Amino acid sequence: MDLDVLNLFAIAMGTLAVPILLFMASFMLWPSSLIKVYYWYWRRTLGLQVRYADCGGYRFCYSYRGKPGFRPSILMLHDFSAHKDTWLSMVKYLPRHLHLLCIDMPGHEGTTRTNVEDYSIQGQVKRIRQFVDTVRLNKKPFHLVGTSMGGNVAGVYAACYPSDLCSLTLICPAGLRNSCKTKFDNQMHELENSEYTLNIPLIPSTPEEMEDMLKLCSHVRFRVPQQILQGLVDVRIPHNDFYHEVFMEIMRENSKYALHEHMHLITMPLQVIWGKQDQVVDVSGASVLAEAVPGCRVDLLENCGHSVVMERPRHTAKLILEFIISQQSVASATTKKKF
Repeated sequence: MDLDVLNLFAIAMGTLAVPILLFMASFMLWPSSLIKVYYWYWRRTLGLQVRYADCGGYRFCYSYRGKPGFRPSILMLHDFSAHKDTWLSMVKYLPRHLHLLCIDMPGHEGTTRTNVEDYSIQGQVKRIRQFVDTVRLNKKPFHLVGTSMGGNVAGVYAACYPSDLCSLTLICPAGLRNSCKTKFDNQMHELENSEYTLNIPLIPSTPEEMEDMLKLCSHVRFRVPQQILQGLVDVRIPHNDFYHEVFMEIMRENSKYALHEHMHLITMPLQVIWGKQDQVVDVSGASVLAEAVPGCRVDLLENCGHSVVMERPRHTAKLILEFIISQQSVASATTKKKF
């Protein structure tokens, strides 16, 4: 009897040991695979589904949750060199009944990448409009959210296609002329002086550079294990040449200040969310937008850097939802007065 119990115990321990050993081996040898599994798990947990939209030989990849309803649909545009899963930490705190779409920006992740694509801000705006038309998102005005490069694109989109939107949220958007210089601005000055022989801070190729980028973009100091840093680098390295191409394009004069040149054309309700300790795009940009767009709502976050969605996901989700609800209430009250 005792022998049978020992045998069963040995079998049980062996059964448990196999997945544990596989996990440890994956963590040590293939950390990039674990990162992909992590994103897959959280999409599944949060009820997000990945879909593709094809238009004229061009394919957009996006994740979505919910169906169009009483509240406006929400389209989210991510940052430079990121992907649709950037928004997962914030989506966690948004109601499940909301219709959400998180798209891979042109050339990023699952969206088509070509050698002849226009990756300027204006070129990306045209592609996002193509996506909106393809999935018929603009059957009813929707809410657009963009962060950093995605904020630059979102702002120009709002200026060019105002009838598509009911409201707009820009999170630490690039594309503005700021009088105050950040740590990133100083690094870019050094980079330009070196004729781009130095590495671009936002395109890491080693775990050490990845850690430096995380410190630059985030005021909150996350303790990231070396293996995870390696995995993050491994995921990005095959795309670094592309990221370099896009970076050089969006740093050209016509893209670098695209939002600044278009902000006076933004007519829908605007919300600006910014981390006070942003080292990439200076927080003074919030005042620039507030002065240019009447009625602009500004939410400044204490102890928060450029990666607002990652550093303050719950608070950011709350602010966006409050803004959408308040604007619906204003629109509803205005409609009642007309009748």
